[in-house]
Amino acid sequence: MDFTEILGHMGIIAWTVVGILILMSLLIVSTVIERFLTYSQARKQSRLYVAAVSDCLNKGNLDEAISLGEQYSKSHLAKVLTSGLLEMQAHAKSKDIPGETIDASRRAIERAISIGIENFKKGLTSLAIIGSTAPFVGLFGTTFGIINAFQGMAKEENAGIGAVAAGISEALITTGLGIGVAIPAVWFFNIFTKSIETFTVEMDNSSSELVEYFLKKRSEGRG
Repeated sequence: MDFTEILGHMGIIAWTVVGILILMSLLIVSTVIERFLTYSQARKQSRLYVAAVSDCLNKGNLDEAISLGEQYSKSHLAKVLTSGLLEMQAHAKSKDIPGETIDASRRAIERAISIGIENFKKGLTSLAIIGSTAPFVGLFGTTFGIINAFQGMAKEENAGIGAVAAGISEALITTGLGIGVAIPAVWFFNIFTKSIETFTVEMDNSSSELVEYFLKKRSEGRG
């Protein structure tokens, strides 16, 4: 029997399992494309934003630095730094920046980082679930396929391996498909997790630099 004939002999349970695995694979594709575009935009806009906002802060132009956050709305660094700058905006013209204001800015930055991390994690739970369950979904179909194959052999007198070969081949297709779905899910989950770790480090470093900038301005104001 060729592959087409094996598919033609698949039962309802096997086809149900195949359908579930196909839906899982479609979810993987949509998640990977969406996350790839999100991460790519975040990287691209962040590179442009950092250069622009650094120039604004060096000139002491707080309002323009905040407006840049709206222009680079896909940048994770823009979201984090803008949250801190907004807290500081009310005291931008003051020579002496209160310590409470810096603490408020630091808390706003920390909240923005937490929100940013959660946004980057969207869809990764689905990849993790598919990666861990797809092989078992395929094995479920395989189990019933083998049961049906041996039931068919029991009904046949003097039946050998040839009588169940087609049924076993049919059953093993679901296991192979389950593994095939799980591998890219786990692979992309690990890739995206590594990217999130990098984004987190970037946000932490940028927030630290902004707080240091505020402290420097405070020292200059007192001096």
